[in-house]
Amino acid sequence: MLFAVGATVTAASGDEGAGGSAGGSSAGTSSRAPALYSADAGFARDMSVHHQQAVEMSFIVRDRTKDEAVRSLAYDIANTQANQRGMMLGWLDLWGLPKVVADEPPMSWMETGSGSGSHAAMPGMEGMAGHDMGGAVTKPGALMPGMATKEELAALGSAEGRDAEVLYLRLMTEHHKGGVAMAKGCAAQCRTPAERALAEGMVAAQQSELALMADMLKQRGAEPVG
Repeated sequence: MLFAVGATVTAASGDEGAGGSAGGSSAGTSSRAPALYSADAGFARDMSVHHQQAVEMSFIVRDRTKDEAVRSLAYDIANTQANQRGMMLGWLDLWGLPKVVADEPPMSWMETGSGSGSHAAMPGMEGMAGHDMGGAVTKPGALMPGMATKEELAALGSAEGRDAEVLYLRLMTEHHKGGVAMAKGCAAQCRTPAERALAEGMVAAQQSELALMADMLKQRGAEPVG
């Protein structure tokens, strides 16, 4: 697994970035490296944060239920998204870009994301204008589409058994819908081939897990997430 992550990060350093053709030695300092406010960099930063919460929720539910199906799903999500998060943070290091940009509103890259690196500071979530978010919404108190609030995380941490399972499946369904919409944005706008390929893989995998979680909610007598 570590070899695969390293190979993918290395591949990103040799891919065409925001300003040139493949070749050269240092993606972090060359003109090929994505610009600070590009879709490539913005997606890597935002999706790293989005993934971190999915990993957190998955570890929480693992300790709140003995149901093997839910524990197995949680393990797969935590393992996959922690791995992908490592790739994206590795790319930012490789490109010589910060992991946090104070004046960058969440999701603003989805509006500026032509890869030109231009930046227009936008309040709130206006960066999602014109993009289909797949039904995902940004709840009051949440940072990005599909993300849970602190209160929802606390509720998950105090639930047990079936209650924990249902809450996790509902929260993760919302989380995946937001993640799929973000990944589709990168697949359309990011200019680094390895990053686009990762985003396309996220879309396929998370859509499959959405179908699985809908079935798991039905099996527990719970209403599907609208």
